[in-house]
Amino acid sequence: MDVFRRLSKRPTLELDDIQATVLRARPEPYFGTHAILEFKDAASGKELLRRLAPRVPSAAHWDQPRPSWLAVALSYRGLETLELPEATLASFPANFRVGMAARADRLRDSGPNAPAHWEFPFGTPRVHLAVSVYADSEDAWHTEVAAYQRELSEISGAEVLSHQDFGATGFNVFGYRDGFSQPVVEGSGAESLPGDGRPIKAGEFILGYPSESGHPLALPSPEVLGRNGTYVVFRKYHSHVAAFNRYLQDNASTEEERELLAAKLVGRWRSGAPLALTPQRDDPALGEDPHRINDFDYGDDPRGLNTPLGSHIRRMNPRSTKLEVLSDVNIRRIIRRSTSYGETFSSSSVRDDGQSRGLDFIALGARAIDTVEFLQSEWVNSGNFVGLGKEKDPMISLQDKTAYFTVPGTPPRRVHGIQSFNTLLGGEYFFMPSLSALAWLAR
Repeated sequence: MDVFRRLSKRPTLELDDIQATVLRARPEPYFGTHAILEFKDAASGKELLRRLAPRVPSAAHWDQPRPSWLAVALSYRGLETLELPEATLASFPANFRVGMAARADRLRDSGPNAPAHWEFPFGTPRVHLAVSVYADSEDAWHTEVAAYQRELSEISGAEVLSHQDFGATGFNVFGYRDGFSQPVVEGSGAESLPGDGRPIKAGEFILGYPSESGHPLALPSPEVLGRNGTYVVFRKYHSHVAAFNRYLQDNASTEEERELLAAKLVGRWRSGAPLALTPQRDDPALGEDPHRINDFDYGDDPRGLNTPLGSHIRRMNPRSTKLEVLSDVNIRRIIRRSTSYGETFSSSSVRDDGQSRGLDFIALGARAIDTVEFLQSEWVNSGNFVGLGKEKDPMISLQDKTAYFTVPGTPPRRVHGIQSFNTLLGGEYFFMPSLSALAWLAR
């Protein structure tokens, strides 16, 4: 559930130059497509951008309904193929230039998550351009996809390497409401809702504006290319929902106990209601209330008796949690545009039906690449930052035979045998240019 926000202040960002998906909330329900494209040379790449650019809306009027929109982003290989000057290519961050596969060690992508096992075309030099369509209805979705496909059909040097449809009613394949707890971007004009905290400096999300340090982060050069752009991290996961259900059944004897354990792993009930506000039972009305669903911190729960220290949402956003390893939480925030794909799966079924279903994790931000690498290394695949040692994120980490999850209490309970409930199928780092940068690249 991407929480709908109203415009409460006059925006100070250059919204008419920023791609819509940076600030526009995902609709609910939502439909869409992610596609990965390759272009054979600079001429075909420029022609592709020239044709797609008019279909990419700006973030102006982000608070008003729109039936569908298109977003585009380029990999470093794509920028290379466009034959940008060497000085321009060298102005991009080193981790973006080498790509996600080359950063597998930093991301802890090993074993079944290693690049050697990724789906094509992830991890190959053929990934040049990512195109995403978001829509609020099936008709708007099909119309938008057909429109960009018509443009592609007229370019002989462009090829679609992968095409993945997605969509959901606001609940992911594990049955949890998702897509909330987004940061408020200073200067966007968005109203703050209870629990949001103060707006985060725009430069943490969009290049060319002051960051939390008071200064803009480094821009790719020239300025027309870097300003009002951002970075995108895309990671596709296959979700093992049957294994998750089986784990709950093996470690809880009643339906109520299973749902409580599931909530402890995530930090929220399936409705989205946070344990911090309703620790004993689910409250669906709370899960549907944008003014209450994030109105909490962990100041009154230092031991994690309500929301375990190692639960997924507390790891991803520790809020007021006292950290053993110091970190500025405000520079670890990302805008998430993640999507679910595949059919839903019964919460009572423990037999895998072999169908493809899962999550496309999508993070946007001026530090998105650094932040995701930090999160994967320190907060997902370790517990040191909250004093949990080798304990890992129970939902998205790669687990081993010694894995366990701690449910605090008197005494605390360690639930052993936790499995990897999501397997990485691939991913890539992208740069999402501004609208003026798209025009510049097309020239």
